[in-house]
Amino acid sequence: MKLGKTLVRTLVGLTLATSAGAAAAQDYPSRDLTFIVPYGSGGSTDPISRQYASQMEKELGRNIIVQNKPGAAGTLGTSAIVTAAPDGYTIGLGPNTTLVFAPMTNKDLVYKSPADYQPIAKLVSLPYVLVVKADAPWKTLQEFIDDAKKQPNKLRASVSGIRATNDLTMQQLNKAAGIKVRTIPFTGGGGEAMVALLGGRVEAYVGTGASTVGHEKAGSVRVLAVFQKGRYDLFPNATPVGDAGYDATLGPTYYAIAPAGIPKEALDKLTAASRKVIASAEYRKFAADKGYSVENMTPEEIRAEFERDHAMFTELLKFLEQK
Repeated sequence: MKLGKTLVRTLVGLTLATSAGAAAAQDYPSRDLTFIVPYGSGGSTDPISRQYASQMEKELGRNIIVQNKPGAAGTLGTSAIVTAAPDGYTIGLGPNTTLVFAPMTNKDLVYKSPADYQPIAKLVSLPYVLVVKADAPWKTLQEFIDDAKKQPNKLRASVSGIRATNDLTMQQLNKAAGIKVRTIPFTGGGGEAMVALLGGRVEAYVGTGASTVGHEKAGSVRVLAVFQKGRYDLFPNATPVGDAGYDATLGPTYYAIAPAGIPKEALDKLTAASRKVIASAEYRKFAADKGYSVENMTPEEIRAEFERDHAMFTELLKFLEQK
């Protein structure tokens, strides 16, 4: 059977294109990468992103350009990551609330579920802490909860924004402990929320250890609790909320993600390099110094974590709708 010249040329072209594509994938990365951070420079996510990118450069042998793209509570930059060309050359930082919670409350986002992006690595997680002024009447978490029960909606806790992760964490404690502490949102991140506590405009603050440790060392605040299970080395005297019988352990978790559908060869190289970085003594020292926890997870394990978080956020939304 004879093939026409046009068909032959087409088949040859497809073969060459396939071969070229395979060769390009094998050569990955053949140029510099871009790492998008969905927040402004100088924030708490910048050090994480730049530490990871710096070490990944050494593993991949290519420059990684860190690009801050803030806006819309992190969803603008996240949208830029997931809609980038799926070639492995654009990756970025994805927080758990931006990835999982935001699409549940904003149906206009270009990404709807974990199927719309590819997890690469879990970079760090950190618990929030419940903080009061040093001269506050509460010495323990239970004293604070007992007082909150006696005074529904009277006690106020400053957070960095409505439905920000620390707002949701305090709502978890409200649900778990049967209390009604009002969350007061402030712009400008955790800094302004901490200033509100120090200025006496609120009775408590929910934020990160990094934003609290300097004030705690100066003797101006007291850390009552940490929203996790197990002791927190940064504040060893703080009561772990999970160990006290309250299911309120939500905290910010940061992942490296890529657009869905990147070539397997690129994903494999990114994953292998990430796991090596996260296992390194340099990265773990960086995390420990900042009060972060590190868990070296596979993309499949991260997807399972997304499913767990989705179920948790679903229950929390039901609670918030009833308020």
